[in-house]
Amino acid sequence: MTATFESLSVCLKSVLGDALVEHIERLEELTIIVKPEAYASAMLTLRDHPDCRFEQLIDLCGMDYSGYGADAWEGPRFAVVVHLLSVSNNQRVRVRVFCPEDELPVVASLVDIWPSANWFEREAFDLFGIVFEGHPDLRRILTDYGFIGHPFRKDFPLSGNVEMRYDPTRQRVIYQPVSIEPREITPRIVREESYGEGR
Repeated sequence: MTATFESLSVCLKSVLGDALVEHIERLEELTIIVKPEAYASAMLTLRDHPDCRFEQLIDLCGMDYSGYGADAWEGPRFAVVVHLLSVSNNQRVRVRVFCPEDELPVVASLVDIWPSANWFEREAFDLFGIVFEGHPDLRRILTDYGFIGHPFRKDFPLSGNVEMRYDPTRQRVIYQPVSIEPREITPRIVREESYGEGR
């Protein structure tokens, strides 16, 4: 572990205090897990504290941990993962926060701290159904407004719930139940006996 990486690790432990749940160092990358109730204040600290100065939110995404590790996962189902960059200190950190409830996953919005979180949070809402409390305009961004469900949830059917098509008699797009029959496709591989040998 480099001295810079170790100093960042020590700094985050002291600066975040009780808001920090877990601290993971792996492959020269630092991941911290924060309490959901302290998420917004911890992120504000990471941005404004003179020893941290994570000025840029690089990425934010949702996660569905159901079925994680061959169904061995015990804990909250949904999480939000944020990647931060400190241009001033040339450091990066990954922050993870778990949503306290699986039925209605809710965490605080970071739009007031980093405006770049806006569309990332809308995407996590659209695809995973994670609600960002305090977001100024939380609505779907990738799927249609009439879309049912959240397609990145692991329990979402692969073929979806509805399909849309243009109806020439009504002269508009209509929704109807999915007409694709579920099936399992096993690829068949046919190779010649001399496949891959020089000719």
